Amino acid sequence: MENLWLQKISENPGHSRWYIERFRTMAKEGVDLAGEARLIDAMVPRGSRILDAGCGAGRVGGALAVRGHDVTGVDLDPELIAAAEEDHPGPAWRTGDLAELDLPDRFDVIVCAGNVMTFAAPGTRTEILRRMRGHLADGGRAVIGFGAGRGYPFDEFLADAAAAGLAPDVLLSTWDLRPFSSSSDFIVALLRPA
Repeated sequence: MENLWLQKISENPGHSRWYIERFRTMAKEGVDLAGEARLIDAMVPRGSRILDAGCGAGRVGGALAVRGHDVTGVDLDPELIAAAEEDHPGPAWRTGDLAELDLPDRFDVIVCAGNVMTFAAPGTRTEILRRMRGHLADGGRAVIGFGAGRGYPFDEFLADAAAAGLAPDVLLSTWDLRPFSSSSDFIVALLRPA
């Protein structure tokens, strides 16, 4: 099965443009789009190396760069990467497949927000998590968030993370630190190497 984001783009070639404009409009309207970045920023000192995995148009990575971090963003969609470069100059934005992630750098935090893991083909999810683990610096953590009902049950995700060598430090149900429970409809998993 191919990446679900690529499938969505092939079915609707204007989807990436719609996505870009949607977030640009929300930013102009003053919508708070930096909740994920605030959590990540609180986890590390200034100047930390952060990978925005599945960065889209650069919303999270751009906010982290403004806060003084050294950010690299990777996304499969070249149109989203072009928007990230235009809207958020500074970070290193790269087009690439997270299932083939192979960067020379190691990161203090890898953030994967915006339901990215649910767009990945099911057969690649453990490999994506394995590659994230391999890109963590000593003491680094991966922070992954996505919603329920998107074809990737939370227990399956946690089993994949364990298979990839990642263990939960903290499980939350929102980016604003609400505790995770069996009835949560969202997960934010702070994972460390096992």
